[in-house]
Amino acid sequence: MYTLGINAAFHDSAACIIKDGMLLAATEEERFTHFKHGKRPVPFSTWELPFHAIDYCLKIADIHINDIDHIAYSFDPYLLVGEQYRGKSTIEIPFEEKRSHLNDEFSNPWEPLFLSSIINAPGQLRDGYPHHLQQRFIGCNIGRDKWHFVEHHVSHAASAYNCSPFKNAAVMTVDGRGELATTTYNTGSGQQLNRIGQVNMPHSLGLLYENVTTHLGFLHSSDEYKVMALASYGKPEFVKDFIEIVQLGSNGQYTINNQNLTERFGPKRLRHEDFTSFHFNIAHSLQLVLEETMLELTGWLQRETQEENLCLAGGVALNCVANARIRDRGAFKNIWVQPASGDDGTALGAALWVDAQQRKSNDKTFVMDHCYWGPEYTDEEIEKAMKLWKVPYRRLNNIAEETADILVQDKIIGWYQGRMEFGPRALGSRSILASPINPAMQARLNEVKDREDFRPVAPVVLEEEAGEWFENAGYSPFMLFIYDVKPDKADKIPAVRHTDGTARIQTINERQHKNYYDLLKAFHRKTGVPVLVNTSFNTLGKPIVCTPRDAIECFWSSPFDALIIGSFVIEK
Repeated sequence: MYTLGINAAFHDSAACIIKDGMLLAATEEERFTHFKHGKRPVPFSTWELPFHAIDYCLKIADIHINDIDHIAYSFDPYLLVGEQYRGKSTIEIPFEEKRSHLNDEFSNPWEPLFLSSIINAPGQLRDGYPHHLQQRFIGCNIGRDKWHFVEHHVSHAASAYNCSPFKNAAVMTVDGRGELATTTYNTGSGQQLNRIGQVNMPHSLGLLYENVTTHLGFLHSSDEYKVMALASYGKPEFVKDFIEIVQLGSNGQYTINNQNLTERFGPKRLRHEDFTSFHFNIAHSLQLVLEETMLELTGWLQRETQEENLCLAGGVALNCVANARIRDRGAFKNIWVQPASGDDGTALGAALWVDAQQRKSNDKTFVMDHCYWGPEYTDEEIEKAMKLWKVPYRRLNNIAEETADILVQDKIIGWYQGRMEFGPRALGSRSILASPINPAMQARLNEVKDREDFRPVAPVVLEEEAGEWFENAGYSPFMLFIYDVKPDKADKIPAVRHTDGTARIQTINERQHKNYYDLLKAFHRKTGVPVLVNTSFNTLGKPIVCTPRDAIECFWSSPFDALIIGSFVIEK
């Protein structure tokens, strides 16, 4: 049974495909179109429909779209229709019941924009889309019975719990907004979820963080991680203000009150203006109150459920500092966070949810222990692109050893290997890598990528060595938690140690990504340091590179020293 998962209702449009409970492929639309977060700026600003991502998923499964058994769409318009559904959850409302109770005034409720676009794809794709996409959708015949609208926060919850290693867990989702909910509390058992509470609009921790992001001169739904980095430089001067804004109630409830930020803090920062301690302190105070609020909410959830395992998803779950606070000071014994916790991950969650319901399976079949689910290209395809572009290259005899030799020389490389990552983090398939030994490397990389100088760069470390270099570190493959750098190791890896003494680490083992692991092992043998700097292979305002052409273009337009692409190296 094939289930296609789609997110196109909000930002980060994406698609994935599930076969009998197992993930085959997952990717974001931005990787193909180069519009970051899937937002097309012209002729008017709109979220993209993931035609390219769907095409890739169908290619990996080697099927036509008519061979899909079920399509899971991570938004449920029924929850916005009529009082009988308002405030409920997809979990509580059978699809057949929703069909029978819809008001006549909604003439075509099961064909939103995206379904109509799929059905009419050959016509929709005439202008500005490659021929292979038009061919992929020719003869499309999707019956309405194949379509399943899955609540946004059920999709988030399933993306976390149904991918986790836990058979039972509490599940919390926190983001800007779904149809109505902004925060949900669930229990998971087998492959089932049970909603035990939720917070609805307009009260949203995610939207509050977005609003502060905008007030500090960044892009909302895009640059929240910059606010998290900025927070490390500040002091809790405005904690009282944010405590007044975020009012905690009982039973996991909270309200967001009077968040007129201009009234509280004055005019918003313009993008060209310098950062001051005032901006640092706003970011620090917001981050601190978010962390304390998340601790309180997860504490209530643990007391309510008595579970020892916690699963997190939603955009707020990408806040690795808050995640670490929950790990270190929270009530749960174990935490698992979906690496694609943003809206791209809802495509995966919706597909897993529908797959489990339709197969009537309560046995978990899939555990997500890596995120390499995107496109890859053969050496033949890579070499063809290099010849077409007439770039000088040579084949490597030993990728790991020869690349490590380049890194030991304090050079910066583009690293393009294997299947692309699903989610916002570059984790060793489409990465920029460098040695962490030189303290100037962080500034060099920020200059290469035209990033703000306050932003840290993150380390990748051999899984078996992580505990020797970072406090209490173990398995952490997705860069979703921070750890303190051990004092006796701080001077050996200064480039990856943030101003507060922490690092957002990725651990790697041989099973997850052999080429990446072998490179770390080679660098360790040559330097005694089992750590590299890892940042995403992209430049300012662009998504992570996807195709060989993307990688070659980015390399030649940026001051990298070398590009390791498949079995080849290009050097300047």
